[in-house]
Amino acid sequence: MNGFLQSGSSSWRRAATLVLATGWMHPSPAAPSVAPLPAEGFRLLLLQRSSQQGFLPGAHVFPGGVVDAADRSADWLRLFAPHHRPPRLGLGPTPRPRPTFPVLPAAVSDTAAEDGAALPDDVAFRICAIRETFEEAGVLLLRPRASRAAAREPGRALPQQEGLAAWRDRVRRDPHHFLHLCEHLDCTPDIWALHDWSTWLTPFRRPGGRRFDTTFFLCCLREPPPVYPDLAEVVGYQWSSPLEATDNFISKEIWLAPPQFYEIRRLANFASLSDLHKFCLDHVLEGVERWLPITLLTADGQISLLPGDELYLEDSNFLENLLSTEKKTEEIMKEGKKFHRVVIHSSHVYSIHVTVQSEYKHVYPKTYVISFWETVT
Repeated sequence: MNGFLQSGSSSWRRAATLVLATGWMHPSPAAPSVAPLPAEGFRLLLLQRSSQQGFLPGAHVFPGGVVDAADRSADWLRLFAPHHRPPRLGLGPTPRPRPTFPVLPAAVSDTAAEDGAALPDDVAFRICAIRETFEEAGVLLLRPRASRAAAREPGRALPQQEGLAAWRDRVRRDPHHFLHLCEHLDCTPDIWALHDWSTWLTPFRRPGGRRFDTTFFLCCLREPPPVYPDLAEVVGYQWSSPLEATDNFISKEIWLAPPQFYEIRRLANFASLSDLHKFCLDHVLEGVERWLPITLLTADGQISLLPGDELYLEDSNFLENLLSTEKKTEEIMKEGKKFHRVVIHSSHVYSIHVTVQSEYKHVYPKTYVISFWETVT
């Protein structure tokens, strides 16, 4: 291996993303309120970012965005009272601590300082994910304030109501209005429907690039709600099964960044929405893995290394550096045995290689390999 590539200091921001999974059979009006879940699988909401966006332009992504000070406001406590008490507002026991590597330098860590923050991260980040889903997609995940029911079953988004478009414009201009919207509707963000899923840190690419420490949550809904892209940050959307999203990516109908592709392939392990929801409930105390991918540049491509891979090094130098080699990708792959990596052959050809097990009883994607020549038509 060669030495590090020269780099500068990144600017880090904390963010939250919501993987929204839904059943795909609309129950008839005469059906009972709790109808059997569809058995043929589920769909994921993918939003198409505007090509004018500075980060991941044109990509299909899960809803989400940067955590705002409004998401941590002490004013939320009075809205959740009296049924849900601080600090965790009924979320249950604290999950096991997540891995600490890497520790972000204090100078580039979360700009929302912990002093004065009324809500812990696992509450504030859920509020952020729900707010951003409303801003970007018009999907509102709220529940009545008086409701105490645990999220033992997949839920439903709030039906569209008169005046929500105007509220959405206000929230987009100032996130503090999201609290005012919830007060107006006498609802709280349905933080209990969001399950811990994973945490991704943006890998280093170039000096001074924007980077995010992003918490991924997963939410299961019984049926797909209407989606209304904001036509500014988001210009389109689709509901896709993991297989459909994979096929659309390979056929160049959509583009996915490696973390989204990885998560979609991970979700392909589940045959139904009920299986996915049960997995989330059974793993509520396991905690999530926090990953900083390390980019290995090869002579003819690049490999995104993840924790557990034999080439992955928990070394703070890689917070701001790339790894490189003069060997070709195929040669690197033939030499190894312990894999947790995404091989990036081109912008629409990724291969996932996994031979390790999760330390947190999570599920990893199965090895997924596609020949570059299979995509050439």
